[in-house]
Amino acid sequence: MIITVTLNAALDKTLEVPNFTPGRRHRTVDQTTMPGGKGVNVARAIKRLGQPVIATGLAGGATGTRIVEALNDEAILNAFVRIREESRTNTAVLDPTTGMHTEINERGPAVSEIEFELFVEKLLYLAKGASICVFAGSLPRGVHADVYAILIREVKRLGVMTMVDTEGDPLRFAVRAEPAVVSPNEPEAEELVGHEFNDLDDRAQAVAEITRLGASEAIMTVTDGCYAQVLEEGGQAAYRVRVSEQEPRSRIGSGDAFLAGYIAARYGGRSAVDCLRYGVACGAESTQHFGAGVLDPGKVERLLGEVEAERLGVGAEIG
Repeated sequence: MIITVTLNAALDKTLEVPNFTPGRRHRTVDQTTMPGGKGVNVARAIKRLGQPVIATGLAGGATGTRIVEALNDEAILNAFVRIREESRTNTAVLDPTTGMHTEINERGPAVSEIEFELFVEKLLYLAKGASICVFAGSLPRGVHADVYAILIREVKRLGVMTMVDTEGDPLRFAVRAEPAVVSPNEPEAEELVGHEFNDLDDRAQAVAEITRLGASEAIMTVTDGCYAQVLEEGGQAAYRVRVSEQEPRSRIGSGDAFLAGYIAARYGGRSAVDCLRYGVACGAESTQHFGAGVLDPGKVERLLGEVEAERLGVGAEIG
């Protein structure tokens, strides 16, 4: 079983608005509302890829009820702990004429100490029957920045592989807890290592640097694929994995689809490089859909043949 943890779950509303201009009145040409937050998006994609997954986290108020009910409607197994304050609603505006999207994310509810203790009990119970646990997304109010680090250490004691996709201080603390995999995007990785990446070699070196901070493996997603430092039989190996850029309908949630593909392949016992290639194919295919974590497994398999993986040497020039 795979567990996804979403502490700041949301109801995600995505609006398609041609020629979107701030300060003007607009009408949508399409819209969708679905349960979200990074961990929920990852769970949705893993479910579509046919691997067993359960989504857990915190959900509160009427919005929390809608999140859980919508997950049930999607047949996504879930075990959320209910909290008193209202879960957040996020809004994204996609302009199909430019490909630009604008996100407005609420900060989320405050969580009491008792509520969080109940969640920890739930997570550790679920982890007894799991092999992978992924912690993803932002934190709600009242939850300390080192919470992922604490949970990683607790879950690791049960023999569960841990993965993290977050940013800022929660990511910095989480890496120190030595998770199996961290998967930031490029801006998140720049913040973590403390400098901007000026060229392709900088990006390849960044994932190696992240592993030196504590993670066993690091994967940095970029527009056309990823850079990764992974473990193979011979030790550490660096890869640049890419696919020709697709004409996207929406890039919202493509990083979550990447991580879901990587996890699904890892759970299925594929090699490190095959997991990366599958993740890149999932991320790319998801850009053809409206809604985070939505993908077509059949089209992923067809796209997989277009994904290229290059093994990099230390100090290699990256093309």
